[in-house]
This record gives sequence, structure tokens and C-alpha cells, in this order.
Amino acid sequence: MNARSFFSELKRRRVYNVAAAYAVVAWLFIQVATQVFPFFNIPNWVVRLIVLLVIIGFPIAVVCAWAFEMTPEGIKLEGDVDRRITRKTGRKLTALIVIVAAVAAGGTVFRLLHSQQDIKAAKQSPLAVAIESKSIAVLPFENLSEEKANAYFADGIQDEILVRLAKIADLKVISRTSTQHYKSAPENLRKVGKELGVAHLLEGSVQRTANRVRVNAQLIDARTDAHLWAQTYDRDLADVFAIQSEIAKAIAEQLQAKLSPNEKKAIEQPPTTDLAAFDLYSRAKSILLTASFSVTADPDLRKAIELLDEAVKRDPSFFDAYCQLAWAHETLYAVKGSDHTAARLALAEAALQAATRLRPDAAETHLARAQYLYYGLRDYAGALAELEIARRG
Repeated sequence: MNARSFFSELKRRRVYNVAAAYAVVAWLFIQVATQVFPFFNIPNWVVRLIVLLVIIGFPIAVVCAWAFEMTPEGIKLEGDVDRRITRKTGRKLTALIVIVAAVAAGGTVFRLLHSQQDIKAAKQSPLAVAIESKSIAVLPFENLSEEKANAYFADGIQDEILVRLAKIADLKVISRTSTQHYKSAPENLRKVGKELGVAHLLEGSVQRTANRVRVNAQLIDARTDAHLWAQTYDRDLADVFAIQSEIAKAIAEQLQAKLSPNEKKAIEQPPTTDLAAFDLYSRAKSILLTASFSVTADPDLRKAIELLDEAVKRDPSFFDAYCQLAWAHETLYAVKGSDHTAARLALAEAALQAATRLRPDAAETHLARAQYLYYGLRDYAGALAELEIARRG
């Protein structure tokens, strides 16, 4: 048999048709496996096995197409089949191929259009979420003190400025949790601004020497890298609370944020009148920020509780310290679970009650109660209700 007659025989026996039909059906089957199987958590090795079997089956299908023919009476050897029957089954096979190919083409077009829409949406999504002009993130303040152990003091000042800014309803302020992994003075401010979704960044440094403190702060437009405001405060250590308030008010003015009388009063109110208590509180809060992820979580939490107990002993009206104290006890009780006792839960409740007596309507009080209900009592509905009140506050 010469080459010409061989290819004619391939055509007569519908080998080409079978190969085309096999390829189309195999493609559809692989698409179903790759798209649908992950939805049902079917392992990837099953998909790979199917692809391998499809490849192995191709030469088998071609050989069967050459040797056998499908007839109304079933599958027979090609040599035993009347050619008139072959032509009829061939037309049926051709019609089947056309139908399957049409389905495959439709599926391909649908996937292409769907993928183009996803790409278009992905490109447009950053633009769709406009960055608010009155948004700000307070980056970690650099500790310039000779005593490197004073890093907690720089963290405390950064945190208090952030808390004061968060009291201004007209501002969008990013939490400290989101900013703490950044450096105090990152190189690419535009990138940081985009990652945090803010228009402005506040960065600064703190230097504490004996009874003096120097705080440098600068406000930067993250969209343009432009410096909008900068100030250096060189004061007595006792004036640290006034410095925090002045920085918050200066930022509000630069961002043209509206300040209500109550917000102005809240910004000017120091967390405590006792500087030593604030020092203890700052050290404890710095520990609490990392204790949950530390391998020494248990002793760290107990150290933070010890510091906070000392802080509220020095200033029994230290509201923020009571809130942090309740959280520290709840973390030992439920989050880390190292002291899951009724006595520990009672200590958390006592701290919460002290905070409630001082400021029963404060948003921070409702947040502290939500945490107590969630972690201490597993009262999820009650915790959600308290969070909603805190959000409105």
C-alpha cells in the first residue's frame, strides 16, 4: 500500500474523524477536570492522572478506529462491514463531531470573555476605590534615646497620637496593628501609602534624656511625597501629653478636619496625670502588642499585667490602663489558654468594671466589654452588639 492509498484508507475508515472527535472531547473533559474538581477539593494528582490517561488513550482510539466500525448491530471488524453502512455511521460521526466542536468553541469563547472581564475589573479596581483625602497612618516613631530600652516610650507616644487622631470622626485613621511592621522612616512612602490605603503619613522620632524629651514629627502627602508640615518639640518630660495633643490638633488643621467641641476636649485630655503610670502603661502595651505571637507569651503577659497593676495603683483613674488590663487577663484566660480559670476571668471582669465606672459610655468601654463577652463568656451575640455600639461611638 503506497502513501496515497494509505491516507485514502485513513479517510475512508474515518480515522481522521475519530482523532478529531477524541481531541475535542478530551479537551472538554480536561477543562471540566481542571475547573470543577478543585471546587470539590479533589486532589491535583487526580487531574494529572486524567490528563495522562487521555494522552495514553489517543493512540488506542486511533487504532480502534482503523480496525473496527460502529454499526447498528454493534462494533464489528472493519472488513466485515458493508461500506454503505460505513458511510451512514460516518455521517453520524461527522455530525457528532460538529456538535461537540460547537460546544467546545462556545465554552472557549465564554472563558475568554470571562477572563477579559476579570482582567478589566482587576485593572480598574485600584481606581474604583479612591483614597480618602482625610486619611492618615501614624508610622512607628524612631527611638533616638541613648537608652535603647526606651523604645517602648517612643511606641507609647506614637500610640497616643494615633488614639487622639482616631477620636476625630472626620479622619480615617489606620490602626497601629497595620503600621507596626513598617520602619519609622520607610524609603518608598508612596508604596506605603498605597498599601495602607491612606493619603497621608505621619512619621517622627523621640529622644528622651533625663527629664527632657524631644519629639520630631512630620506630615507627608503619600500621593506626592510632599512635606506638608513638620515640627520639633523640645520640652520637659512632664509636657509629653501636651505635645501629643498639639501634634494631633496640628494634623487635624493640616487635613482640614472638622473638630467638634467634644472631640477637641477628648484630644486635649491626657490619659493620666501621673507620668510614671504612663511609663508603666507604655511598657505594658508594647509587650501586649507582640505577646500573642511570642514564644514567651505566658511570662510576657504576666509581666504586662504586673506593670498595668502598678500603673492603676499609682493612678486609680487611669481608664486606658484598665482596658488593657482586662485584655491581658482575657488573653491569658482564653486566647493563649494558659490560665483558663475562674479566678483569671474574675480579674478580667474586675478591670472591665473599673473602666466602666470611669467612662461607661466610651467606645473603648464597649470594645473592652465586647472582648470580655467574646473571649471570656463566649457570648457572641452580646459581643457583636457591644461592637456595634463601639463603632457608632
